[in-house]
Amino acid sequence: MLTRVFPFWGWFKDYDLTSLRTDFISGLTVALVLIPQSMAYAQLAGLPPYYGLYASFLPPMVAALFGSSRQLATGPVAVVSLMTSASLEPLAIAGSPGYIAYAILLALTVGGFQLALGILKLGLVVNFLSHPVVNGFTNAAAIIIASSQLSKIFGVYVDKAQHHYETIIRVIQSAWHYTHWPTLAMGVLAFGIMYGLRRISPKIPNVLVAVVITTLISWGTGFQHNETVDISSIQSPEIRNMVEKFNRLVVIIPSLGEERTEVGKALDAADKNQDIIGVLDAEHEINVLTINMAKIHHDIHTVRHDIRNMLFEGVRQTKGSLKFYLKDALPQGVEGDGRTWRMKVGNKPLKTDQLLMIGGGVVVGKIPSGLPTLSMPKVDLGVILHLLPYAAIISLLGFMEAISIAKAMAAKTGQRLDPNQELIGQGLGNILGAMGKSYPTSGSFSRSAVNLQSGAVSGLSNVFTSLTVVIALLFFTPLLYHLPQSVLAAVIMMAVIGLINVSGFIHAWEAQWYDGAIAIISFLFTLAFAPHLDRGIMIGVVLSLLVFLYKSMRPKMAFLSRDGDQVLRCSSNHGLQECEYVAMLRFDGPLFFANASYLEDQIADIMMKKKTLKHIILVSNGINDIDASGEETLSLLVDRIRSAGIDISLSGVNETVMKVFERTHFIAKVGEDHVYPTMEKAIQSVHEKTHRGGEEEVCPLLTACHLSEPVNGTSSTMLE
Repeated sequence: MLTRVFPFWGWFKDYDLTSLRTDFISGLTVALVLIPQSMAYAQLAGLPPYYGLYASFLPPMVAALFGSSRQLATGPVAVVSLMTSASLEPLAIAGSPGYIAYAILLALTVGGFQLALGILKLGLVVNFLSHPVVNGFTNAAAIIIASSQLSKIFGVYVDKAQHHYETIIRVIQSAWHYTHWPTLAMGVLAFGIMYGLRRISPKIPNVLVAVVITTLISWGTGFQHNETVDISSIQSPEIRNMVEKFNRLVVIIPSLGEERTEVGKALDAADKNQDIIGVLDAEHEINVLTINMAKIHHDIHTVRHDIRNMLFEGVRQTKGSLKFYLKDALPQGVEGDGRTWRMKVGNKPLKTDQLLMIGGGVVVGKIPSGLPTLSMPKVDLGVILHLLPYAAIISLLGFMEAISIAKAMAAKTGQRLDPNQELIGQGLGNILGAMGKSYPTSGSFSRSAVNLQSGAVSGLSNVFTSLTVVIALLFFTPLLYHLPQSVLAAVIMMAVIGLINVSGFIHAWEAQWYDGAIAIISFLFTLAFAPHLDRGIMIGVVLSLLVFLYKSMRPKMAFLSRDGDQVLRCSSNHGLQECEYVAMLRFDGPLFFANASYLEDQIADIMMKKKTLKHIILVSNGINDIDASGEETLSLLVDRIRSAGIDISLSGVNETVMKVFERTHFIAKVGEDHVYPTMEKAIQSVHEKTHRGGEEEVCPLLTACHLSEPVNGTSSTMLE
């Protein structure tokens, strides 16, 4: 009982100092990969990079303590980070305090959902995400994740569009207009280091090496080069007018938002009081405000795009200050500083006395030292209800990724894996992580592989990983100041390459064409609807369920004949001739309300086609369950078939179905002498009576009779 409640209690059986040393080394190795990766994934989630470190503090340790896998490494992962960004973008601006609060609340909601599934032992619900759907989504997500980092690789800034592909078009246009070559060089260098070390020696922490080298280069070369200036330093009346217009437009949005909130309250009050006129007026006013806000947002985007596309050249003054001229408007005889400068413009009004001019690359910047304060996130039921569909998808996707990794490792280590316990571990990891300012986390394939290769004996290695992150947060955050953002983008792009699996589409298509089609459709719709990734998944799930329902409603039905090896097989699949007097029909699947009429139609069809038919044997080996509708249909079929002068028998009825037949007195109706234990017994019992006086020389149920190829429009029979 103690081990069931506290799974980590079992770690210490036969545990010794050698195991402790191995776990320590494994935990340290994973931490060296986790620290830079977590910062990159936090950036992907739309959060400041150091929130990735917060997500690497409690979740790895808690998930290991209460999970069932001893090598599974939990923390920020690419797909969950992307889903976090997609679910929160409609609610708040990425990186804002409100956005961060929603991300932490999302982690709490995801953890609660996973914990509930684990306690209720509903881990099998993850099976609703079929492999073709997950494969299609994962491949699309890998492309979306990689392409979302292009702006950081090229060192350009764009507003996000309604669809992801539109955003990428904007990035390409901006990169064509201007690319910051040192930023691109840093990203390419990081790629080269990681790829080269992975080929030369996979055991070397290539991500850490790339981060260390590029950070040192960034620090040594002054990669970041910013200046804070007054607007009077901008020697362009056009730009000053743009800044003023931008500030004027930006401040309108909050006031319109507040006005729409007040009107929304008035709408609720009118609806509650059943004031129809008041409801119509409020709805009209909300629509007008929404249209006005959309127009202003478009105007803001236009002005911000124009400001971002303005390239400046700085001129150093005698007192050391800089004046900025447009690239093509530098006065004759005036020499610039050789840099290309841009104005940093975001979603807030620009302070005209503190304009940030960017003359270099973008780095991570200052990371708060110390651990996050542990506190319960503010619970807002309205926000939770909005986040719940996203939380459910993130929970299932994250758990599927975690359990797939854990199963693969358990197969190598021989461990016992409990999916429900793993759900509890992942759920508690997210819940307690939310108290430590974490966003949603899951099991990581790459870091789990590092953990396994390092020889981790128990989940204590994950505890050492968390402690290493704690030490980094307490003492080493200043060292990460000069880490280029383009390097974090390269880390993400390198990591998601492994998610692309084209062979998965081919494999699914070869298994069943409709599985391949579902994988392709899920892939295409996920790409088309990005950043609304949940729509692609839901379309895939609905298609999978529709295929399942269709197959359940029209199960495989085979008319049997004897093959050359004396085995009874499907006559149509193996080119076998059927008996003229006996139809041997095998029904593959449960007989229930959705497919009972299909069985009825098939039997009616065979009765019409075979005028000499005397007996139907329903092979019931494949009927593993039956409901009231199925039993009622069989009962009516017995009456209908016998009233037509044809007899019917059953063979191979299993125990579950037989109990239903006994309770409903179906056995008495069909006759105990018409229910046979095997197909052979059924054939032996009905053959002589049905063939008496018949013209069939050789019965295909006793001897193999193959249909030959048609000759001159006719077909002949080959007897074996």
